[in-house]
Order: sequence, then structure tokens, then C-alpha cells
Amino acid sequence: MSATPHGTTPYYYVPAESRHPVMAAIGLGFVIAGAGNWVNGHTWGMYLLFVGIAWWLFVLYQWFGDAIRESEQGLYSHRIDLSYRWSMSWFIFSEVMFFGAFFTALWWARSHSLPTLGSLDNAILWPDFKAVWPSVEMGATGSPAGIVDPFQTVGPFWLPTINTALLLTSGVTLTIAHHALQADMRRKCIRFMWMTVVLGIVFLCVQGYEYYHLYTDLNLKLNSGAYGSTFYMLTGFHGLHVFVGMLMLLVITLRLQKGHFTAKKHFGFEGAAWYWHFVDVVWLGLYVAVYWM
Repeated sequence: MSATPHGTTPYYYVPAESRHPVMAAIGLGFVIAGAGNWVNGHTWGMYLLFVGIAWWLFVLYQWFGDAIRESEQGLYSHRIDLSYRWSMSWFIFSEVMFFGAFFTALWWARSHSLPTLGSLDNAILWPDFKAVWPSVEMGATGSPAGIVDPFQTVGPFWLPTINTALLLTSGVTLTIAHHALQADMRRKCIRFMWMTVVLGIVFLCVQGYEYYHLYTDLNLKLNSGAYGSTFYMLTGFHGLHVFVGMLMLLVITLRLQKGHFTAKKHFGFEGAAWYWHFVDVVWLGLYVAVYWM
């Protein structure tokens, strides 16, 4: 947000009535209806899903554009700045709970479900089952009923480790950019912001190549038992968050090039940086829990 002379902004800016919430809800309705019908075998659901996503993104583009214009017009006071900070904090907290649920599912499968299935109570029903993680052999460990195709697990070398280095480096470049903005060194800030955006894009490309390798060479798929489902849910949703964070940083970079933000007032930048650092921390936990353990 741009700075304005003290006392020229309203105590708390209340925008006029907006169509954006209703339009966004309609787009999300299309997304839910399309996805639900697509997974249930209706091919037209795929098209409805993409229409809903396009609709929703267009609404967000207009909505955020209005917020940017209001900020640049000096309508946002310190009170609005505080509300944005609290809103971003609670949003990131909700994301922590989101990933916490998936990490808990992974821990529960390893520490409780497998030991229970391998106990004496189930030995008569599944005598060949071995309670080990990860389960990789059809009929022996992962699928005594023979409903899961054999697959190979994935380790930390080398693609996941490369992606870890990319994300950690992006956190450093983003921090350098932040300090440059605080020092009113806009050109340096923009340069390191572009580096951060490029590192995010490279991370997504490496993850896409990793998925291709897993599907074609290791036969590791979303339906490869508990291992496959938890692996793709955790890494896939994290990849989605990297994509969203990269878009946020891209928009901030373009705004910096237009002269937005000042050394003293730039929460738009800080909010995106909070989110990116959160994505970095989640990946470190994921890198250890999924690829090493």
C-alpha cells in the first residue's frame, strides 16, 4: 500500500456495495459442480470446472484491482493496515491447520493403522500382510487383496533435494528484496523479486518432471495405497500453494515496477512474503516426513 500524508485518510475506509463476493461464489459453485461430476464419470464436468476456474480468477483479478486502486488513492489508514495484517495472519493459520491434517493422516497411517492391521487380530484374515512402511509389494504388504499395482517408492535424491535448495534460496532472495525495499533501493528489490519468482517457477517445473518420472518409471500413482495417496496429497497441495505464492510475488513485482509501495508502507509485499516463507517451512517438514522417513 502506498503512503499518504498523515490525516488525509479516513479513520476506517468502508467500500461501497460490491458484486465481487456474489460473482466469486458463483464461480466456485461452477468449480464444485464441475469437479464433482467429472470425478463421477461425466466428461462435461471437466469443462464446467475450467469455466468456473476462469470465472473465479477473473473476479479475483477485478476484486484485487479495486483494492489496489483504493490503496493507491490513499483511502487505507493504519486501521485498514492492521485489519489486513490480522486477516493474513489468520489465513496462514488456517493453512497451517490444513497441512496439519494431512501430516496427521500420514502419521496415523504409519504409527496406528499399519500396526493395527498387522496385529494378531488380523493375522487370520490377511496372513501375508506385513505391517511395514512404505508398502510396495502387491499381495505381501500394501495390498493383500491384490487391488494395488506394484510400485516403487521415492527417496530424497535428487529432485526433492534440488527443490529444497530452490525454495531455501528463494527465501533468501525474497528477504534480500525486502531489506532493499526498506532501504528504499527499489531497483535492487525488483531484481531480487524477479529472482524469487523464477526460482518458484523452476521449483514447479522440477516437481512436474518428478511426477512424470514417478508415474511412468516407478508406477507410483494416487491410487497406490496409503503411500501414494498421502504422497500426492501432501506434495500436490504444496505445489498448488507454491503456484499461488509465485503468482502473489509476481503481482507484487509488477506493482513495484509501477512505483507502488514505499520503504515505510508496503504490507502488500510483506503479506506475500509471509505466505512464501510459510510455504518454505511446510516444504521442509514435507521433505523430511515424506522423502526421508
